[in-house]
Amino acid sequence: MTKSIDPVLKEIASIFNNAGKEIYLVGGAVRDMLRGEKIHDWDLATDATPDEVTAIIQSNKGKVIPTGIKHGTVTVLYKKNSAEVTTFRTEADYSDGRRPDKVSYAKTIEEDLSRRDFTMNAIALRLPSGEVVDPFKGAKDIKAELIRCVGDASQRFSEDGLRPLRAVRFAAQLGYIIEQKTLDAIPDALSVCEKVSGERVRDEFEKIIASSLPSQGLRLMEDTGLMHLFLKELSDCRGVEQKGFHQFDVLDHSLLACDFAASKNYSQEVRLAALFHDIGKPPCRGIDEASGVITFYRHDEVSAAMCREIMERLRYPNAVTDKVCHLIKEHMFKYDDDWTDAAVRRFIARAGEENLEDMYSLRRCDTFAFTGKAGNFASVNTFSKRIDEVLAEGRAFSLKDLAVSGKDLMAIGIPSGKMLGAVLKELLETVLDDPAQNNREKLLEIAKRVYNDRG
Repeated sequence: MTKSIDPVLKEIASIFNNAGKEIYLVGGAVRDMLRGEKIHDWDLATDATPDEVTAIIQSNKGKVIPTGIKHGTVTVLYKKNSAEVTTFRTEADYSDGRRPDKVSYAKTIEEDLSRRDFTMNAIALRLPSGEVVDPFKGAKDIKAELIRCVGDASQRFSEDGLRPLRAVRFAAQLGYIIEQKTLDAIPDALSVCEKVSGERVRDEFEKIIASSLPSQGLRLMEDTGLMHLFLKELSDCRGVEQKGFHQFDVLDHSLLACDFAASKNYSQEVRLAALFHDIGKPPCRGIDEASGVITFYRHDEVSAAMCREIMERLRYPNAVTDKVCHLIKEHMFKYDDDWTDAAVRRFIARAGEENLEDMYSLRRCDTFAFTGKAGNFASVNTFSKRIDEVLAEGRAFSLKDLAVSGKDLMAIGIPSGKMLGAVLKELLETVLDDPAQNNREKLLEIAKRVYNDRG
């Protein structure tokens, strides 16, 4: 079996061959090519050492960057294309559960492929011919849509604690099934998984959430113990019943909400908010003494705080964390036709105009997950229409929309600091109640009165 090769890749291969060196396309690019997908990145393996790779490329007007020289990897820049080129290698001793303590150069591509994680990732294309080198029958597993470790699964997982999570991620991302022996080896590898950095866990978790059916990967995480290890707050939602409110326990409800977000191609922030919006329910669970009904008072606030802890642990960017936690904290809004325009304006001010669409999306996810069936979104749709009408009036919803600024208030004698902030907040409240007050002269008059009253 052979595959067609990009002309530039063939040219790079010919340069190596002319120097008496072998070179192969390896890794995810080969896997994706065999799946009929387009490939975007080139990972190459060669019997040339990094010094030899550098000499070969530079003598042919290319450039080389020593990006991973410690592990035999350099980045080759050639004719506006880039490729990671790694010398055939074997690995040994993984004291940190992630990276090999010892890297040795290997003689053959087969030796190099034997160190890789899964059979579908242990296939090479000989260049420039395109001949498939597949010592572990990875092509067969790809055809069977099966994720199987190369060799002994327990050994592969003991070498690198990220591999179990990668197996789950690939299952979600590709819709594949994890081979039973590979799946059975994950629970025993949790002590190694625990050593993996938050950033690397986040990268795999993000890809699970970005998949078309996140619950496939998340349920595998639960079944194997990975969820309890990395997302204990979420796994604690299993068995927390919501009778009288929901058909499902809190965990299944959350998974359904996340799946709905994925089905609608909502943003990653909404998907995360959908997954974590109820994680505060277990610690907030109570029983109303009068009615005997289960309650979850303030779970929105608690969920937001717990979500922040998770996202900080996984080293999410602050802006993403703030956005997701804000959506969760505000997700319990209950609109009805009795809301006054002032109440609507206050909601806009609290939610943030830039977050409104995501708020609606999260509410739709929550509504769907009550039953797992297409729900009635009439209330959300009515509310969004009402908000659009209020927004069309062009009123002020934040401090930056006021007709005066902090500098204006300082110019009339209000000192900077807490007092200035308190007066500005009072002015915003005034304008939310009565937008006609958003006039420079009126606001300055009100500001003086508030300052004098509080001073």
